[in-house]
Amino acid sequence: MPGRPDRHADRHADRRGSRRGGRRGEGGFATVAALGMVMVLATVALAVAVGAALVVDHRRAQAAADLAALAGATALGRTGDACGAAATTAAANAARLASCEVIGRDVRVEVVVDHDSLAGRVAELRGTARAGPAGRAERPGQVGGA
Repeated sequence: MPGRPDRHADRHADRRGSRRGGRRGEGGFATVAALGMVMVLATVALAVAVGAALVVDHRRAQAAADLAALAGATALGRTGDACGAAATTAAANAARLASCEVIGRDVRVEVVVDHDSLAGRVAELRGTARAGPAGRAERPGQVGGA
C-alpha cells in the first residue's frame, strides 16, 4: 500500500546491500587468507635463503682449503714453509687455517669459515684438503711409497 511503510523493507534492504549472495560476516575472508598465504611463502623463501647461504659458505670453506693446500705444497717444494703459505692463502680467501700437517711431500690442511646465522650465532664451517706432487701419493699407513 502506498501510504503504509513496509515492515520488511529494512530486512530486504539489508539483503540487497550485503555482499555476494546475502551472506553476512564473510567479508574480508579472502584478504585474510591471501595475507596468510603471503606469510607462509615469505617464511619458506627465508628458509631457502638461509639454507642457500649456508651451502655457499661451506663451498667457500672447501675452496679456501683446496687453495691453501695447493699453496702449501708449492711452498714445500720451494721454500719449505708450507704451513705459512697455507695460512696466508687461507686468510686471503676469508678463512683461517685451523690445522696444517706436512706428511712426506703432501700438505694436509683444515680451514674454517665463519657463517653468521639469523639468530646471531656464528657457525664454523670447515673444509679440508690435501695436496702434493703428482704421481704416486703417500697414503696414511703407507711406508716408502709402496
